Amino acid sequence: METRIVIMGPPGSGKGTVARIISKVYCIPHITTGDMLREAVAEGTERGEVARDYMERGALVPDQVVNSIVEERLTGLDLNDGFILDGFPRNLRQAEALDRILREKGTGLTHVLNLVVDDGTIISRLSLRRSCPRCGAVYHLRNNPPEVDEICDECGAKLVQRSDDREEIVRHRLQVYDEETRPLLERSQEAGLVREMRGDLPIDEIPEIVRRVLARS
Repeated sequence: METRIVIMGPPGSGKGTVARIISKVYCIPHITTGDMLREAVAEGTERGEVARDYMERGALVPDQVVNSIVEERLTGLDLNDGFILDGFPRNLRQAEALDRILREKGTGLTHVLNLVVDDGTIISRLSLRRSCPRCGAVYHLRNNPPEVDEICDECGAKLVQRSDDREEIVRHRLQVYDEETRPLLERSQEAGLVREMRGDLPIDEIPEIVRRVLARS
């Protein structure tokens, strides 16, 4: 059975982790906006060159460019049995573009999976996150701390906190997410596509819960 999923949830809700698990459970590609943009840039396509200019300046890539790159990616033969989209759509314009792209392919989404996590958990999860600037290892000072405080177990570098993981920034990101995504969720709920699950579940429980949630009619 074809499975075409968009995964949604606030920053720090575990979208990437859950999406990777779904990809394995259903044997479908996990596609992220970042992957699509980097692929287009690496291939040197016209759209990729436009995206590169924005990305190198640290600016948001315009919807029109992102939409066209998504459209190009969704023509891939590896997506015939489905996909899980992570990080797209982010606003109503992108959602309308995705509907059009899939409609022209004679298909549509089967689910919109919304991860639910309370703000306190997200703030703790992100504000206590530390990463290694040298090897990329990620830690959590409470749940997965390094052996030596603030020092990477893998390479010995001093861990850093991402600027957007500071508590005041996290709170702002949550507010922006809520304002941008509420219309998307309402739109998907009207279409009967939304399924919800907790985003703070133990990893070993996720595969079975995902199966149950997505099987609901």
